[in-house]
Amino acid sequence: MCSHYEAPSPERVAETFGVEPFEQGKLQLYPGYTGPFIRRAEHVDEESPALLEVLSGAFGLIPTWSKDTKIVRSTYNCRSETASQKPSYRTAWRKAQHCIIPAEAIYEPDWRTGKPIATRIVRADGELMGIAGLWEQWRDPGTGEELHSFTMLTINADDHPFMRNYHKPEDEKRMVVILPRGLYGDWLEVPAGESMEFMRQYPADRMAVAR
Repeated sequence: MCSHYEAPSPERVAETFGVEPFEQGKLQLYPGYTGPFIRRAEHVDEESPALLEVLSGAFGLIPTWSKDTKIVRSTYNCRSETASQKPSYRTAWRKAQHCIIPAEAIYEPDWRTGKPIATRIVRADGELMGIAGLWEQWRDPGTGEELHSFTMLTINADDHPFMRNYHKPEDEKRMVVILPRGLYGDWLEVPAGESMEFMRQYPADRMAVAR
């Protein structure tokens, strides 16, 4: 699970994904904060040939039926095993509204000392994390304003040599789905029926603790 992550600089996102530069405010992000996500470009033509596009959205999925944005406090992570059934996520899952959330690092609580110690976790090779997610577009019923949002997909990590060290000892261990760079395009193109094939643990030896 991840309720705090570090967004990369806009320049690094643009370089990694081949998207247009964009504006980003805070880099330390929590549920409800605005961050970038990558999705398949909706409009591709000669003037705009890019296959991917970057959008800004709320960290925490806001389903179309939500009356307000408060729901982000509980929808920033999505259990992949139940995504197709849960009301908050099932529409985005069934429509294969896949996205990639770029991250410099994620933060998880290490309880091995008996107290939670916020720990900064990165890819060992220094590359950006590309976290598999779902996106949604919501219209404010009061103002008519449209807002994008996203959630990070998670899987069980009880047996993961690295991530099993985080969260309370008695709790199920979970981790976000970090995609290998070679699968970025496949994840954004795959139909809903094949989504679960991408829900895999990222190798422990490719993750590291950093300051």
